[in-house]
Amino acid sequence: MCDQDHSEKELLELDAQGRITRRQFGAFLGAGMMMLLPPVQNPVAVTESEVTIKTPDGTCDAYFVHPTTGTAPGVLVWPDIFGLRPAFRQMGKRLAESGYSVLVVNPFYRVQKAPTAAQGAATPIQGLLPLMQALTPTIQATDSKAFVAWLDQQASVAKNRKIGTQGYCMGGPIALRTAGNVPDRVGAAASFHGAQLVGNAPDSANVMAAKTKAQFLIAIADNDDKSSPNDKTVLKDTLGAAADIEVYTGAQHGWCPPDSGVYNKDLAEKAWTKLLALYKKALV
Repeated sequence: MCDQDHSEKELLELDAQGRITRRQFGAFLGAGMMMLLPPVQNPVAVTESEVTIKTPDGTCDAYFVHPTTGTAPGVLVWPDIFGLRPAFRQMGKRLAESGYSVLVVNPFYRVQKAPTAAQGAATPIQGLLPLMQALTPTIQATDSKAFVAWLDQQASVAKNRKIGTQGYCMGGPIALRTAGNVPDRVGAAASFHGAQLVGNAPDSANVMAAKTKAQFLIAIADNDDKSSPNDKTVLKDTLGAAADIEVYTGAQHGWCPPDSGVYNKDLAEKAWTKLLALYKKALV
């Protein structure tokens, strides 16, 4: 059931079970299909909402989901180039059901509210490149500080535990820079098929990450490794024992989001399991 198309009847059943939100229901039904992630074992009840966050540059629209009772470590999620969309809301909710207060942001809020990719993950990337290229390290610093500060204002976020952050594709280096931008709060950062993780400049993702006490998970797509085979070595040299770095043999760039054309369920679940292990260890 987790990796097949679903009919309207099945979507209605999932909606009734609380497995998807009404917003997700409408979006997926309009698309004619959805990819469901495997359910969380013993999930906690969660509360979800669409929120707006004031930053020095404007107002960001985002999705916030957290355990209904008690407090939990905060997690900041940076989507890939296709932006905030149903697939990432689904991923955020799954993480919240695992015991985290999760904020999934629209990184392109300066230009427009989500959705920012008209066809979701099927949107031609060429037309989205200007959005990604506008997210300079300086802008990333502004946003990461604002979003972490917003999380710390939420009653559901545990103030006595570190915050995690994770990013996909372009979000990978942003997650690493977030650790460098807010080193006193971020205890773990994960990159999944991250792009441009390595550089020598002071604001390079690996250089900023290396100056922190955070723990890292770097999941590299097989074809990305073939294109840049030295990146994993540089990451190992700069991050050392603080990072779990692995090339996922057989995984193509973009394999983790369930709406991706190259979604690989087995390898995505492997990465997901490692993410949960990282947060369990580092968000203390």
